[in-house]
Amino acid sequence: MGRETYWTEDPNPLLEFRQGLTLTDVDPGGKPGYAGNKADGQQALADGAEILADLQELLFANSRAAGDERRILLVLQAMDTAGKGGIVKHVMGAVDPQGVELAAFKAPTAEERAHDFLWRIESRTPGAGMIGVFDRSHYEDVLIARVRELAPPEEIERRYGAIVDFERRLVEQGTTIIKVVLRLSREEQKARLLERLDRPDKHWKFNPGDIDEREVWDDYDAAYQIALERTSTPDAPWFVVPADRKWYARLAVQHLLIDALEAMHLDWPPADFDVAAQKQRLLDEE
Repeated sequence: MGRETYWTEDPNPLLEFRQGLTLTDVDPGGKPGYAGNKADGQQALADGAEILADLQELLFANSRAAGDERRILLVLQAMDTAGKGGIVKHVMGAVDPQGVELAAFKAPTAEERAHDFLWRIESRTPGAGMIGVFDRSHYEDVLIARVRELAPPEEIERRYGAIVDFERRLVEQGTTIIKVVLRLSREEQKARLLERLDRPDKHWKFNPGDIDEREVWDDYDAAYQIALERTSTPDAPWFVVPADRKWYARLAVQHLLIDALEAMHLDWPPADFDVAAQKQRLLDEE
């Protein structure tokens, strides 16, 4: 049927955060712009996988053969179990691994804490021709740091401005930044945590600390709201993606990536050698 069949309208403006939007008003079970069901969405994701893979190869080829400095950074932020790993697996898994740079930021080490919070982030930004993926990111330093009071209030305030400046520099260097908040409901998270406890093959993914974080759910909502208001800019906007339906979240993120790559108007770089002559050399071999 094709990946665009059930999109009733472009989801990008529907998902983009705008000033005045209250995150708690976003329906985590919604599927903005999409009229199809789960089976339709899964087929659309499969159809889009080939398109995404081809576009990524174009991006990579142009960086290697034509010196194109452009690259993409996908930032994924969410509460635990929201599906960040599923997006990495089911969306980015369609792309040639040599064209992807994945960084999963955990609690900072002692060495990292000795530097500014962006120090460890700077070294993991994608190179030319690459799609970088941050599974959690520099935003942890204004989210959990704010909720758990891991830094003084004045330092948290400074970080919002530092993030905007940092992302502006990346854009000026040729980076297209796609920032995604996966909006999960408290009820759906509970169901997913219970599933992890019910399945021995999922026990390794369960962290008792996730239950502790549920106790401050409203505080996280407030922290996310402030972060988006302070750091969503025209050059590096946030997108709020409903995540109770895993298939929709994956499809929406894939759509954002394909849209960003198509906007680059990429074409195959021309050969810097005489193609006919090289072909003749091979044909002339004994």
